[in-house]
Amino acid sequence: MAALVQYVVLRRDLQSNLGWPLGALVAQACHASSAVIHLHYQQPQTQAYLQELDTMHKVVLEVPDEVTLTRLAETLGEANIDHKLWIEQPENIPTCIALRPYPKEEVHRYLKKFKLLK
Repeated sequence: MAALVQYVVLRRDLQSNLGWPLGALVAQACHASSAVIHLHYQQPQTQAYLQELDTMHKVVLEVPDEVTLTRLAETLGEANIDHKLWIEQPENIPTCIALRPYPKEEVHRYLKKFKLLK
């Protein structure tokens, strides 16, 4: 099986414009990552990813704003790419997307325009 990667995509403006602390951003990524693993736990690629606990591979990317994040979620949905759009409650703010683990070549085309989170 090809090497599996889990992509996590965070809104950069949460920190740069809205003043969220780094820890809050990390928490959003953790929420989305945990949720998508839970939702797709029975999927064979998720199971294979979890079998390699000490060598898991995640890539954390950034998008500039909410519009870009929600458009990405729509694009992933149209392409039948399993993901979770995390919406922070009670504020009802979309903050992050996590994909279930995939071979990079299956999903990279949807994410290649985004940069690593800085």
